[in-house]
Amino acid sequence: MSHTYKIIELVGSSPISSDDAIKEAINTAGQTLKHLRWFEVVETRGHLEAGVVAHWQVTIKVGFTLEES
Repeated sequence: MSHTYKIIELVGSSPISSDDAIKEAINTAGQTLKHLRWFEVVETRGHLEAGVVAHWQVTIKVGFTLEES
């Protein structure tokens, strides 16, 4: 069986870690989108306060399969 995928770009954020920022983005998207299948990290950035990482932002591309009509 073949699939057709749609790709969207998301930005997740977290004060804990870059992994947590990814999970937050995917969990939030999963509340309204069906059939999420994969993700690709596009960019990672952070916010510094007093010389330490205070916040992570991760841009990801997420692929999901489209429902067949």
